[in-house]
Amino acid sequence: MIKVSEDARKKISALMEDEGFNSLQDYVRVGVKSGGCSGLSYELKFDKSKAEDDKLFEDNDIKIVVDKRSVLYLAGTILEYSGGLNGKGFVFNNPNAQRTCGCGESFSL
Repeated sequence: MIKVSEDARKKISALMEDEGFNSLQDYVRVGVKSGGCSGLSYELKFDKSKAEDDKLFEDNDIKIVVDKRSVLYLAGTILEYSGGLNGKGFVFNNPNAQRTCGCGESFSL
């Protein structure tokens, strides 16, 4: 299961609207790919469709789809948003990550 904080929900809804998506109907696609300074990095984008083998999660009125390869890496993750002068943007608080890089955009297990 992937959770979405209230701040992340607000930012996702605003960004989806800006890009022509509907946050009540369309999806946030979250995944993991090889790369980054710690070995794996996060992917986050909007999508109007869900693939047959995608896993669907819904939290805080946000629909999240994850490809089946990424589900195990992301189980229990909380998607947060940190804005302001020192904010990092979207932050993945992943309990499965044993090591993360300084920027927080990549991790290893």
